[in-house]
Amino acid sequence: MSNLLKLGIPAGSLQEATSELFRRAGYKITTSSRSYYPTVDDEEIQCLLIRAQEMARYVEQGALDAGLTGYDWIVENGADVCEVAELVFSKVSRRPVRWVLCVPENSPIQNVQDLAGKRIATEAVGLTTRYLQRHGVSAKVEFSWGATEVKPPELADAIVEVTETGSSLRANNLRIIDEVLRSTTRFIANHAAYADPWKKQKIDDIALMLRGAMAAEGKVGLMMNVPRERLRQVLALLPALQQPTISSLADEQWVDVNTIVDESVVRQIIPRLKAAGARGIVEYPLNKVIE
Repeated sequence: MSNLLKLGIPAGSLQEATSELFRRAGYKITTSSRSYYPTVDDEEIQCLLIRAQEMARYVEQGALDAGLTGYDWIVENGADVCEVAELVFSKVSRRPVRWVLCVPENSPIQNVQDLAGKRIATEAVGLTTRYLQRHGVSAKVEFSWGATEVKPPELADAIVEVTETGSSLRANNLRIIDEVLRSTTRFIANHAAYADPWKKQKIDDIALMLRGAMAAEGKVGLMMNVPRERLRQVLALLPALQQPTISSLADEQWVDVNTIVDESVVRQIIPRLKAAGARGIVEYPLNKVIE
């Protein structure tokens, strides 16, 4: 078909989190262990599973119209792509991931300048090389095929590795001496594809729904009936996303109040709302919040 968007889905650690985000955004992506072409319940989208490390390169070259990858891999590949949206999610948390420079706990190395002439192992060779250049340090940077944390001190003097919580680094007795880059997931597009009116609209629509799904994460809706005479007390208890919506009811002595709150506060706030006079309190889940 003429109107078809080629969309890259990151394979590996981000695959499950990405599929779940798309599900909450309204797109059902189904993967098979035997195929690199997931199906999606939108006939105008064709999905392809690609490693996040390679995504930006294929989007830049036009093999894909759009895709999701980390800012770190855009920088690593030096890819010239359109960054449509920043989506702060990862395989563990909603925090950015960090590429950090690490040495063994008992290493005499205290800063990047101490690495002159030393050997550094990393999967992000380009990222690390540019980092060293910025600091005027000449060191040998070697590509690591995996298990980078176990290489110091026998196979490397230091490593540059990605971390979310730091638990793996601590488990391997490694000490962070500097942060090389902080990275979040980006929804990217090929320049030519994004210049095409139909594809741009399709990409922007997907980005809007993904942002909406992320904005709804950890939030719920609350609606309740409130006597007009108790409205001020009830509103004072609501940490609303914006101003609550207040609607008149058939009984002029009552109003309907509808708002959005963090799910974490619901168990504390509902008893207080009831004590303040609210009745018929209903909590409901949210899939998307579109600003």
